[in-house]
Amino acid sequence: MKKIFLAVMVLSFAFGQAQTDPKIYDIIDTVSEERLRNDVKTLADFGTRNTFSDTISDTRGIGAARRWIKSQFDNISKDCKDCLEVFYQKDFVTKEGNRRVPKDAWIVNVVAIQRGTKYPNRFVIMSGDIDSRASDTMDFTTDAPGANDNASGMAGTIEAARVLSKYKFESSIIYVGLSGEEQGLFGGAGLAKYAKDNNWNVVGILNNDMIGNIEGVDGVIDNRTFRIFSEPVPANETERARRSRRFYGGEVDGISRQLARYVHKNVKTYMPEMNPMMIYRLDRFGRGGHHRPFNDLGFAGIRIMEAHENYTQQHQDIRTENGINYGDTFEHVNFPYCKKLTAVNAINLASIASAPPAPKNVGIGGIVQPSAKFSWDKVDTAVGYKIYWRDTTSPTWDNSRYVGDITEYTLDGIVIDNFFFGVAAIGKDGHESVVVFPSKIMR
Repeated sequence: MKKIFLAVMVLSFAFGQAQTDPKIYDIIDTVSEERLRNDVKTLADFGTRNTFSDTISDTRGIGAARRWIKSQFDNISKDCKDCLEVFYQKDFVTKEGNRRVPKDAWIVNVVAIQRGTKYPNRFVIMSGDIDSRASDTMDFTTDAPGANDNASGMAGTIEAARVLSKYKFESSIIYVGLSGEEQGLFGGAGLAKYAKDNNWNVVGILNNDMIGNIEGVDGVIDNRTFRIFSEPVPANETERARRSRRFYGGEVDGISRQLARYVHKNVKTYMPEMNPMMIYRLDRFGRGGHHRPFNDLGFAGIRIMEAHENYTQQHQDIRTENGINYGDTFEHVNFPYCKKLTAVNAINLASIASAPPAPKNVGIGGIVQPSAKFSWDKVDTAVGYKIYWRDTTSPTWDNSRYVGDITEYTLDGIVIDNFFFGVAAIGKDGHESVVVFPSKIMR
């Protein structure tokens, strides 16, 4: 049966058809709206999860919240025969020099690692923020339930762990609750540095910050659209790379943008009812999220969130003014939508973790020739490779050709000047790596 499936897969590639994996549909179906509802309610009921709130109480504050999150990861691990490595990762921040830090404190993240069977040091990460805030971010005693911002993203991360822990993947998946987001992205900065110090091979982070609201402050109601924010090129790119881009292109083809395109394509394949919007911006205008510290250190990272925000329910003390109910409370969260965006994350975590690593040393040539030439290093677990190309003004990879298990190929009749190109590795079950934009010029 396996040989038949492999033969069908190869034929599908040969004729340019998308190959789908039945387990991805099972993952979508398994995400539980009820569990998300229960988890958001639990997190909101801690009263406030301000980073500097109570750490001693078992019922209120950031300490109780992070211990509960760890207990959920521990329970999931117990159910999958200790398949998760659960631990706290923490860093100390001081009041001095930090305008949003009212007092010295530990910034504590809750991390759960599901190790891959073949590439245990290759990671794809899903994150949600643990902390919440009232109108004044320095106020760590006032109620700030943070139901949507960001109990929704945290609950989605826990639920993705519940669902995906039932499977085994070649690469590792990390599920993490990050703290200190509202005070300056401290949790993300701490974990990104931890990843760098421990030589983690991070494919990318999917940062989930607000995935439960469908009614915008402008009155638009939309339960299918969501946004994917990504920066165009790495923040830490070299001057040589910047100069090269002037002549060879790639202004919108950095590793984070390729991760965004991957998510967009995967959602269109497996969840065609959804409408993913790729936003060509690091984050919302003048604002930030926990993927940014990873970007700062050269890791790919994107923000996944609702399309229509309601600012009366963000960073607001609970109150009623002029007939408007302010505050980020439980009743405003739409759980069918939260389920959809949790599934968006889960299928992309599963797909990336199931795929072979992306090819390295991707080269391109064909200057003043009627064809485009490519080369790349062989990937051990790949059964073949796919060359992608698109118009230079297109946001998505619109054309592709499966070229088999080789390490160089020429696209005859394709003029290199008129398109952008990339190469992806294909695994035995049809899952693809993230597309790699060529970085080496072939003469």
